[in-house]
Amino acid sequence: MLRIKVNDRVVEIPEGTALVDVAKLLGLKDVFMAEVNGATVELTYPLVENCEVRFLDFSHPLSQKAFWHTASHVMAQAVKRLFPSVKLGIGPAIENGFYYDFDYPEGFSPEDLERIEEEMKKIVEADYPIIREIKTKAEAREILKEEPYKLELLDEIPDENVSFYKQGEFVDLCAGPHLPSAGYVKHFKLLSVAGAYWRGDEKNPMLQRIYGTAFPTKEALEEYLTRIEEAKKRDHRRLGKELDLFSLHEEGPGFPFFHPKGMIILNELIDFWRKEHRKAGYKEIRTPLILSKELWERSGHWDHYKENMYFTKIDDKDYAVKPMNCPGAIIVFKEGIKSYRDLPLRLAELGIVHRHERSGVLHGLMRVRSFTQDDAHIFCTPDQIKSEIESIIKLADHFYKDIFGFDYSVVLSTKPEKAMGPEEIWEKATNALRDTLEELSIPYSIREGEGAFYGPKIDFLLKDCIGRTWQCGTIQLDFLIPEKFDVTYVGPDGERYRPVMLHRVIYGSLERFFGILIEHYAGAFPLWLAPVQVKILTIGEAHIPFAKKVFEILLQRNYRVELDDRSEKLGYKIRGAQLEKVPYMVIIGDKEVNEGRVSIRERKEGDIGSYTIEEFLKMLEERKNSFK
Repeated sequence: MLRIKVNDRVVEIPEGTALVDVAKLLGLKDVFMAEVNGATVELTYPLVENCEVRFLDFSHPLSQKAFWHTASHVMAQAVKRLFPSVKLGIGPAIENGFYYDFDYPEGFSPEDLERIEEEMKKIVEADYPIIREIKTKAEAREILKEEPYKLELLDEIPDENVSFYKQGEFVDLCAGPHLPSAGYVKHFKLLSVAGAYWRGDEKNPMLQRIYGTAFPTKEALEEYLTRIEEAKKRDHRRLGKELDLFSLHEEGPGFPFFHPKGMIILNELIDFWRKEHRKAGYKEIRTPLILSKELWERSGHWDHYKENMYFTKIDDKDYAVKPMNCPGAIIVFKEGIKSYRDLPLRLAELGIVHRHERSGVLHGLMRVRSFTQDDAHIFCTPDQIKSEIESIIKLADHFYKDIFGFDYSVVLSTKPEKAMGPEEIWEKATNALRDTLEELSIPYSIREGEGAFYGPKIDFLLKDCIGRTWQCGTIQLDFLIPEKFDVTYVGPDGERYRPVMLHRVIYGSLERFFGILIEHYAGAFPLWLAPVQVKILTIGEAHIPFAKKVFEILLQRNYRVELDDRSEKLGYKIRGAQLEKVPYMVIIGDKEVNEGRVSIRERKEGDIGSYTIEEFLKMLEERKNSFK
């Protein structure tokens, strides 16, 4: 018999008992993965020694991954039953759900999705055990001989033995993880179907990608579907068009076109950014868009990032369009000798960068090929690292919480597989970030292997008003690039020393942050950001002279104001202003002209009363300065 500890309880079980049976013995429900002595395993894992076990419910990311990945296999099994000629692509768990890619030239209709859902219900009811099997590559090729996409993946696996997962008649090449049986996935919904190039490459065949989601309870599924419907209403691509903010065109895929109203919002975001950064001791610079190949080779971008870069020739020499701003900031720093008294030196840049994204992943303003980074590169001494990180976090908190109303979480991302520099430098940098977060008592989670190629980083994940998370700000600690560029400063003893470099952004991508704000506010921007802050609506022609007078007063006080003096009914004008999501409407009729006052209608509250012009201006000023 084995003795295992689960929480504070110790139980005895026969050797070889699977974790799923231990959970049943203890009466634990809604657990989907487990940790055995700290190592994550599936519930089918048999226990063979005394150990400590922690069961993971759906709140744990690894449980979600197993749950959604299992749902993708249930869907693939249903598709193969209904459409036997379909060829399988991949079916991963993704954020809030799953998808599976199929080669099916006829395409799936909405009616087909309903049929697939019905077949999935039969598979769930059958509750097929999900069994992991290890096969040699030769055996795998025989199993997959009718699946060309799977064979392509098989050829890229370096190991001689590979894993398959089987449920009923369905077998798939897969690394897992999975749940013990198909019956766990009771509450699911197929959401949409879209074209997707195989492996995201437009040179490859176009496959059919079916998206879906699944949850342990009916209530959780319904709550998520409600959020999905709300997200559709807030889609920044639709609102961007309706509100005349930006557009996307085939002439420049991944390169957004910003309209006058969109530029107002962008410029307000930039003006606020500049003001706050001046107060925080940053100095703004601007560096060239195109720099020589040699520079990018020296920085390490050529070896680690060139597949995402654009290139050109000038005077028969190779140049690259910058994907990042860091090398330019280093060149500025190296102009002239720097003393320890100059540090920390905070160089900020609103730099336009270009990165080649595959066409299959482009998405409105969220994933583009050209964007503006609100970059800053801080050069400091090692003993200034903690205070500088603390000041960045304070600035980020001010932006996210105080100004835009976001809650956020913090993630520490560690050394990626493709990285430069020795292990001891990475360990030193990672420990510096970790120690700072812990000293500041900031809760954080860890993302293994998701740091930048030159250093670990702290990422800020913003949570919007409907519960979605967006990665925006980052702080990257870099000991390596200053070494590559031989960056130094003169210490108190007259000797040369190497500074530490902090890379950081707050907005991240200005364009992406704009898209996030469109969805967060559902297009109803707060007064300080609204493209049109006040719209004056006249009831009749006789009211136009007074309306023009009010218009001029507001204009002179630097408010963005429009006058609607068309010969239309007032209700029609009000509906138009509501659709444009204008914060304030000024109604002017006989009473207002006679009394020299204005009637105000607020976007959410409706009619809020009659004001003198000065009273209205005072109210606008207070509202604008509150950023609400």
